[in-house]
Amino acid sequence: MSLHDDAVLVLKRYEDQEELRQTYLDHLSAHPDGMWKACEAGHLTASALVVDPERGRVLLTLHRKLNMWLQMGGHCEPGDATLSDAALREATEESGIAGLTLLPVGPVRLDRHPIPAPCNWHLDVQYAALAPGGAVEAISEESLDLRWFSYDEVAGVADESVVRLMERTRAAL
Repeated sequence: MSLHDDAVLVLKRYEDQEELRQTYLDHLSAHPDGMWKACEAGHLTASALVVDPERGRVLLTLHRKLNMWLQMGGHCEPGDATLSDAALREATEESGIAGLTLLPVGPVRLDRHPIPAPCNWHLDVQYAALAPGGAVEAISEESLDLRWFSYDEVAGVADESVVRLMERTRAAL
């Protein structure tokens, strides 16, 4: 099964955000290359909010290009067999934490946001990843900083998309 086919199945099973979910499915139907950065009409991305529920905190990265506190995530790569594989790979690479596990509920949220041309949209499929006990983070070259924030601190440092992702993640826990 291709990554494109996996994304269609994941989105068909996703039972929330009906209008946005349909936008993603329509995009994939119209764009066989819709999983890849080269698709100028926009492309799917995969991300994961790294969470430590025992300590009531999430790990955010200060994105190097955007200078914003965000969850870990990014573009799918040819080696990714599934969207969840892409999200877990991105979370592991950007957090430096080995042993992350995705919540088994599948994606917790979808977020479509504009990006600079030539690609116009990121259609992000957002997961939640549990950090193992004693996890130690390490800043990647894609980040200016990497920091744990308590649930209550997130709204003060991140945009509404990250706040909604955290809320949906907490509900899924």
